Amino acid sequence: MSAPKPKHDHDLLRFPQGFLWGAATSSYQVEGNNKHSDWWAWEQNRPPKYRCGMSCNQYELYEKDFDLIKQLNHNAHRLSIEWSRIEPREGQFDSHEIEHYKKVLQALKDRGVTVMLTLWHFTLPLWVAEQGGWENGATVKYFERFVKKIVPEIADNVDLWVTLNEPGVYIYETYIVREWPNAKKSLMGQIKTFWNLAQAHKRVYKFLHHSFPAGKPIGIAQNVMSFEPFHKHSVIEQLVVITNDLLTNHLFYFFTKGTHDFLGINYYFHGRFKHEGLIPEAVSSLPQTHDVSDLGWEIYPEGIFDVLTDLSDDIPIYITECGIATTNDDRRNRFLIAYLQEVARAIKSGVNVRGFFYWSLLDNFEWHRGFDPRFGLVEVDYLTFERQIRPSALVYTDIIQHNGIPHSLLRFIGHTVGAEEVLEKRYKEIIKGSKKL
Repeated sequence: MSAPKPKHDHDLLRFPQGFLWGAATSSYQVEGNNKHSDWWAWEQNRPPKYRCGMSCNQYELYEKDFDLIKQLNHNAHRLSIEWSRIEPREGQFDSHEIEHYKKVLQALKDRGVTVMLTLWHFTLPLWVAEQGGWENGATVKYFERFVKKIVPEIADNVDLWVTLNEPGVYIYETYIVREWPNAKKSLMGQIKTFWNLAQAHKRVYKFLHHSFPAGKPIGIAQNVMSFEPFHKHSVIEQLVVITNDLLTNHLFYFFTKGTHDFLGINYYFHGRFKHEGLIPEAVSSLPQTHDVSDLGWEIYPEGIFDVLTDLSDDIPIYITECGIATTNDDRRNRFLIAYLQEVARAIKSGVNVRGFFYWSLLDNFEWHRGFDPRFGLVEVDYLTFERQIRPSALVYTDIIQHNGIPHSLLRFIGHTVGAEEVLEKRYKEIIKGSKKL
């Protein structure tokens, strides 16, 4: 008698045991009413749609949002705390705000959620900005003092620390395209800011490990990009790709080498360099030739595989942000499935990826772009603050519950006949199978 055929596994792409599944937010973008921040002061001269205002009012509604996290089966959450709330004036710490953040973090732990906390996510107290912001070397000391004040109060409820969010993006938006507060054209300002951010990370890393010997892993969240030449055989384009990869994806890690227990990567962008004139230039993909988000950013899932394999360096990697701005939720479904398929492929190739945080849990204030971009798994009505779970959030829940991508979801991105009907059936199964949803 022939041996029985092995059972076909419909969960084709499984993730490692203990994988962290969650979404990310930042305090300024969701809390609202952050009046001591440099961003708040800057926005007051902008049209109303570009002012944060009450945003999602998460400052008051955080427990409601954390209930959604639990309902959607996330086992982890990335969030930040607001320096400008905690130290609104130089050397004066607000005990009420410290207690608030202690309650916020405790609420996550009460729900059994692993906490990844960001200590700096772009905004500065206004008094710091008025003294020169990150160009001023004293800001390194100010930031270290802030961390030494707040960390002992909250450390018990934090599992992973992110010291800084996207230092490269901060420099790019402030000094190169100059779309953010305190903007100026200054090469020396870029250099000073880069150096001071690197020093701030290293000092905070040393403090956390010295003060909490059995402490939690520490890293940064770095925006990374995948690059490729427009013409595969162009040596000049290849050299430009290598240079941009080193500057964008590796330079900050190099200057802070030895102070990362994990690499946190935020992935949104893919770039091509085309050599026609004297110097190769970046060329963008057009909606007519490539799928793009509502912000015009190319949907290129292969890029996350490229950057994961490029950055793999024998230490854990967490995808600390990855998401799409779209009001078309089917596009978000395809995005989630396609990008996670590439993450699974990177893991199978040997990359030590430990978690994935979708950006974002909620629609929120997207910096200088205001409220038009919709990144959220959960839709927010900015007038009533009502939350509405999107179908894509349920697809993500399905993936989390399987700790992998079910075969039926892979069919959805494969554009096979009947794929949309399959996914619609999955929605109904998920909703029926979860009383909480």
